[in-house]
Amino acid sequence: MRKIKVALAGIGNCASSLVQGIYYYWDIREDEFVPGLMHTVLGGYRISDVEFVAAFDVDERKVGRDLSEAIFSKPNCVPKFADVPKIGVKVLKGPVLDGVAPHMKTMKYGEGFLVNDDNDPVDVSTVLEETDPDVLINFTPVGSHDATRHYAESALKAKVAFINGIPEFIASDPKWARKFEENGLPVAGDDVKSQVGATILHRAIVDLLVNRGVKIEETYQLNIGGNMDFLNMIEEDRLKTKRISKTEAVTSLVPYSVPTRIGPSDYVDFTGDRKICYIWVKGRNFGDFPVYIDLKLSVMDSPNSIGTVIDVIRTVKLALDRGIAGPLTSISAYAFKHPPKQFPDAVAKRMVEEFIEGKRER
Repeated sequence: MRKIKVALAGIGNCASSLVQGIYYYWDIREDEFVPGLMHTVLGGYRISDVEFVAAFDVDERKVGRDLSEAIFSKPNCVPKFADVPKIGVKVLKGPVLDGVAPHMKTMKYGEGFLVNDDNDPVDVSTVLEETDPDVLINFTPVGSHDATRHYAESALKAKVAFINGIPEFIASDPKWARKFEENGLPVAGDDVKSQVGATILHRAIVDLLVNRGVKIEETYQLNIGGNMDFLNMIEEDRLKTKRISKTEAVTSLVPYSVPTRIGPSDYVDFTGDRKICYIWVKGRNFGDFPVYIDLKLSVMDSPNSIGTVIDVIRTVKLALDRGIAGPLTSISAYAFKHPPKQFPDAVAKRMVEEFIEGKRER
């Protein structure tokens, strides 16, 4: 079985965790359990079948370096958990567009991105045509509206499948979904869920309360962290689609309107890649007595989503193998916060299993 060739747009902490994760589990046995994966071998594809063939970024500390070195370059802060050999893939400068927020470029809060405006970006579609990946993964910063669409358009032009890891709506936008379908390419997204993160935990709590007949009266989810994702989102104008994505992921499970506030709330530099989440739910049960849930979750942020991403990569490759085009309903509902159609997580997981087995078209 041939490799799954992958291109990466944005070599931040998530890309670092993905590359490290592939090598961390490189020699894993087929019967060995890997935390965070649906299956060690999915549709015949192993973790070690993922091969990186192209990489794009805008930070001068990463551009021009081998991918194996760039993933550990500042401002990345995810801990090193795997030895990564030289890959032979040079990080190329992608288009900046709106991928760098003004406060990230001016180092307004003491950290950010170093962008050399004298260096011209490459033509992304040309690079994709030359390197011939199966799939392009979008890991650009939250709020990258134009940059995300540039990479999506480049994927279409180069006949490459697309995985959208951020809350810019591509797979869930009927116009873009139709473009991928018309071009015979699968697309999955939008805004990847973590293995056990704030969204999936909040959904589990809300689903439990709804199924047990508790009337939910109000809820919030507040998140803090110290990586570049949180620094990027410290300015509210980068957060419009992120708040929509995270909020709809939770409220879609409630059959009535609930006062809700969900989203990143602060950047705390010394927490590094650790994310801390606070979830509050107030409800009423039998006799109109109050129910309060107040909890805290602490996780390493970037690796928390990568098992999910590896499952998505392999599922998208199965779609390519089978000639399936357009938005992949099942894996998108299971793995992303803002899929084309929302389903309860248990239902979505069953749908993905059926897709893997060939019992479901998408």
